Amino acid sequence: MSFKPNTVEELQKHVAGLNQSGEKVGAIDLTSLNRVLEHTPEDMTVTVQGGATLAELQAHVRQRGQWLPFDPPSDKLTIAELLNADVSGPRRFGYGTVRDYVIGLTALLADGRVAKSGGKVVKNVAGFDVQKLFIGGQGTLGIIVEVNFKLRPIPDREQFVCKKFGSLTEAKAAIAAVFASPLTPTVFDLCSPATVVLGFDGTNEDMEWQLAQAKALGFSEAGNLNYDTEFWSAKKSVQKFSVLPSRLVETIEQLGKVPFIARAGNGVIYHQGETKSPKPALPVHLLKRVKDVYDPKHIFPEILI
Repeated sequence: MSFKPNTVEELQKHVAGLNQSGEKVGAIDLTSLNRVLEHTPEDMTVTVQGGATLAELQAHVRQRGQWLPFDPPSDKLTIAELLNADVSGPRRFGYGTVRDYVIGLTALLADGRVAKSGGKVVKNVAGFDVQKLFIGGQGTLGIIVEVNFKLRPIPDREQFVCKKFGSLTEAKAAIAAVFASPLTPTVFDLCSPATVVLGFDGTNEDMEWQLAQAKALGFSEAGNLNYDTEFWSAKKSVQKFSVLPSRLVETIEQLGKVPFIARAGNGVIYHQGETKSPKPALPVHLLKRVKDVYDPKHIFPEILI
């Protein structure tokens, strides 16, 4: 059974008590800590609690014509879950990942103290960039209870185009042509079976130019992001590879005939086969030292290596 605090203070007492007795922290349900604490549209920033879902936050800031331009497999993820896993979606090529939009973060440490990093303004250079340790940290160092994001204006228009190829070799040539072109897509994906998807957004004038350039490269068929939704909704085991974009197609060919989606511009591949990517060489000693500093009694989950 998970512990569901109604306030950060309740969570502090719970974690501090576990730390004192040396007990492991079990499941924590943050969904009651789901308020948007501050939204300053003129500065394009927002402060939100870790238990709010991405969908709830997007709905709030969209009322003022703003959004967080990332699209993980599910917008039902809480903000804390989103940051813990550092997940991203098709718009990663044009907009980056969630860590690019975090300007401040508040986390609850193992002894019950609250640690803050960054601030509420975009141009903030005070203190150490501790928040980067928590993004992608899988909750091993603390519990994310509050986040400050910078926002973007919602574009005037967004449109997708695609082209299906007879083979991955043909798709590879098209990917190279896009890289060599003046196009600036926000979405640049390759999905099975051998289909390249491009997405663009911006003003109407810019969009018309981008779409004309894409059409000159053969991308004239209307597209959408259904391929991504369908891939993740299959609820099958998914493996992840990260390679150089130049090795993307070669790596996919080695996987055999399995369903996949790949961020062609970033070199990230997701597939539903059994082949697992080799584990990267991580600075294990350094990771353990950081863990010992933030969580000496190891009451939070252990680092997965």
